[in-house]
Amino acid sequence: MAVHTHASDSLYHRFFAHPEMVIDLLRGFLDPDLLAELDLENLRRHNTKFTARRGDRRRSDVVWEIPTRHGSSIFILLILEFQSETDEWMALRVDVYTGLLYQQLVSERKLKASYGLPPVLPIVLYNGEPRWNASFSLRELIRLPEKSSLWRYQPEMRYYLIDERRLAKEMLAGMPFVTAILFRMEHPATPEDIVRAGQDVAAWFRNHPDGPPVKRLFVELIMAGLERMKVMPLPVIPDDLQEVMIMLAWHVEQWAKDYENKGRVAGYNDGERIGVQKGEAALLTRLLQRRFGPLPDWVQEQIARADSRTLEEWSVQIFDGQSLEQVFATR
Repeated sequence: MAVHTHASDSLYHRFFAHPEMVIDLLRGFLDPDLLAELDLENLRRHNTKFTARRGDRRRSDVVWEIPTRHGSSIFILLILEFQSETDEWMALRVDVYTGLLYQQLVSERKLKASYGLPPVLPIVLYNGEPRWNASFSLRELIRLPEKSSLWRYQPEMRYYLIDERRLAKEMLAGMPFVTAILFRMEHPATPEDIVRAGQDVAAWFRNHPDGPPVKRLFVELIMAGLERMKVMPLPVIPDDLQEVMIMLAWHVEQWAKDYENKGRVAGYNDGERIGVQKGEAALLTRLLQRRFGPLPDWVQEQIARADSRTLEEWSVQIFDGQSLEQVFATR
């Protein structure tokens, strides 16, 4: 499975180092006929010792071994790369890594000639902007006349492609898989898209409390998406995913207002200003109640007296302070 990602290769590697994420990906995006042959509940990681072209160890390579329903094992080859363009030689690379995997299994005396070779399922996960146009089969790269007798001696290898950008947003939004939310978060059109995907992933973890330990990775992905969209200034992001989404929901509202205001003549009349300020005060009150519970009178009085700029400052600091006193002392 070769992963070409817009996020850093390290981040994707950490996502798919968890068996639950690999299983989620396969259940969501593998052909049903292929999926029916796999016993995903007994998936286990296989230690590889592949080397790169220069001879140094390829630390990002991961291989998962999955039993099949008919008693043998299949190897899912996971090759993590930082690349978002079509690789015209992908079929060749997959063939080389498959050979290296077989060679390792033989050298470790895990295979006998009488047993034959276990099957390998190479999967390419691609998220580049251009449409994938590389050959899916190694034989397509070999230049021979169609009727040549040499064809019987040529190698064969084919990989399975998952093209993130070609998956319909509506389809991804309706899927129950956390990897579908990951794909949505990788390709947002607006900050609101990031927030909606983040809200969905927070809900997913509420419904799957025993899910993989990747909440912090989703927080990092949110930050990477905001940085790519040049959303400034970036807020201080807490570690808790649910708190992240509460905070970002408020900030996205402010970003939307700022964007809208760029096309207006500066300044509000008194009535408009009061209406906006009341909305900001109500939102801050909800955020504080969500984190600290019922609010004492002194907090409600300070919010009622504060101007719009002060309300914004308090909302930014809400997750830094460990108490109401600390939040309001930051003014």
